[in-house]
Amino acid sequence: MNILIINGPNINMLGKRETAIYGDKSYKDLIQYIKSETKDKKIKLSFFQTNHEGKIIDYLQKKYKKIDGIVINPGALTHYSYAIRDCLMSIHKPTIEVHLSNINDREDFRKISVIKDIVNDTIIGEGFAGYTKAINKLTKVII
Repeated sequence: MNILIINGPNINMLGKRETAIYGDKSYKDLIQYIKSETKDKKIKLSFFQTNHEGKIIDYLQKKYKKIDGIVINPGALTHYSYAIRDCLMSIHKPTIEVHLSNINDREDFRKISVIKDIVNDTIIGEGFAGYTKAINKLTKVII
């Protein structure tokens, strides 16, 4: 089973940005956490992070035939990227949306997700553990 983990803008700044919200662990720590939590599963994980909307779309379009599912944290693109929404709809892969913080307890604009109604599930406010929870849910959807 091949799962693609996509992270959008500013996720690469984990450990430096708003540590009261996101904590002091880095993006590298996030990847290591996910790998260590899933090492006993028969899953191949691929990671991609960018600060650019079009690069997410290009990467999904390039890789979708080689993957079984997607975990995506679009970052701020969550709130307005209809282009990512259209891409996810066109590639027809099981997808779980993840947010490290509880976006429903933050600024009003963060409560909007333009992909929420097209993904299999959304996990918010569970920090790094949200990613492994998403992977576990995907394995149940894909099988």
